[in-house]
Amino acid sequence: MKIEQIYTGCLAQGAYYIESNGEAVVIDPLREVQPYIDRAEKDGARIKYVFETHFHADFVSGHLDLSKKTGAPIVYGPTAKPGFDALVAEDGQEFKVGKITFKVLHTPGHTMESTCYLLVDDHGKDLALFTGDTLFIGDVGRPDLAQKVVADLTQDKLASHLFDSLRNKIMPLADDIIVYPAHGAGSACGKNMSKETTDTLGNQKKTNYALRADMTREEFIKEVTTGLMPPPAYFPLNVMMNIKGYDSIDQVLERGQHALSPKAFETAANETGALVLDTRDAQVFTKGFVPNSINIGVDGNFAPWVGAMIPDVKQEILLITDVGREEEVITRLARVGYDYTIGYLEGGFEAWQKAGMEVDHIESISAEELANRMAKEPVNILDVRKNSEFLSEHVMKAENAPLDYINDSMLQVDKNKTYYVHCAGGYRSMIFCSILRARGYDNLIDVNGGFKAIKESGKFKVSDYVCPSTLL
Repeated sequence: MKIEQIYTGCLAQGAYYIESNGEAVVIDPLREVQPYIDRAEKDGARIKYVFETHFHADFVSGHLDLSKKTGAPIVYGPTAKPGFDALVAEDGQEFKVGKITFKVLHTPGHTMESTCYLLVDDHGKDLALFTGDTLFIGDVGRPDLAQKVVADLTQDKLASHLFDSLRNKIMPLADDIIVYPAHGAGSACGKNMSKETTDTLGNQKKTNYALRADMTREEFIKEVTTGLMPPPAYFPLNVMMNIKGYDSIDQVLERGQHALSPKAFETAANETGALVLDTRDAQVFTKGFVPNSINIGVDGNFAPWVGAMIPDVKQEILLITDVGREEEVITRLARVGYDYTIGYLEGGFEAWQKAGMEVDHIESISAEELANRMAKEPVNILDVRKNSEFLSEHVMKAENAPLDYINDSMLQVDKNKTYYVHCAGGYRSMIFCSILRARGYDNLIDVNGGFKAIKESGKFKVSDYVCPSTLL
């Protein structure tokens, strides 16, 4: 038997490939499914089932394409109502795969159809539990997402279901079972997940706050729902794509991989209303870019920030990428439902420059240079990190304008004033500057290296923690 966790850092997501005696299953596959097919072929195995733990919100699953290409049925837990052919399993139903068995454990709470899959070996021993978003390492799935799709499902109702699911279905299982969750640290599907991506159930019973044996239902609901940040706006859109269906990834790639000359690219931008997305490194972008393009670097938390910054998954997109990374970027956009890339700049930004097209830039300075300018005159500093980061520590007299809420944060910016913009390391600040630049804000200067560089320079007064209650 083989168990392979296929972890994607950008989404903090774990898909799973499990093979036994020439048969395999894939659990919660990503949008691009060829790697799973190749993996099975390498083992000489047939993919027998595609197991889905729930209708995902943070990414578009590859269940439809994988099923179509392999003939493997898609399996959901009880109460699921997909808009396509699928096997909706009963609680306790078993699925034989080679010499092993998967048992369905219906665990509503994160969503109502949420289901875990218990792996049992050929001797009847419980070995592993694939928990989806029901149980993470150090946390549990947030119970407020399904209410965005089904109005009468309040987060308290879902949390109550989750309390029962954990105590009645998961906690009675053996301590030596290995927990394989769908997400790790960095995912917005939980509050405080561990960086570890697997653990024993016994250790989770000891260390996971949500599995305390003496916790009452009321205590559980309060702890699980306290401190939840609003989910990214694209989450409900991804849920509906996962429920109703979507275009094949092959169609998405074909549509997006249209190489456009600089002139054709400019014409497409002017005639279609497409958003021009530049995915190069922030410090490369700052030195020169196509006017009105926005920068979200592909080597950062790309997919989540695309989802946060581009509200409509059907928005047409024109791409500027490092040469040779076009397919990668289109694929990563499709992972979170952005299927309408309509072309890319052939030859990248260098081709645009060589064609003599108009070029824009954003000034980016070092922390030391910012200190020099501050010594000469007062400056306006915008800290675009999350409010929690800002409250923990920030430059004295800086204003907090979180990128997460950019439309509100823009209201703090006076077009007639100059602002020095920083985040933690330089990734988010360039997203912020580029978006505002495209909207006519011409006096934003990026601080390269962000707050990390500011602290390391030793030239700035940094505040201590400020308790939010003192700000009221």
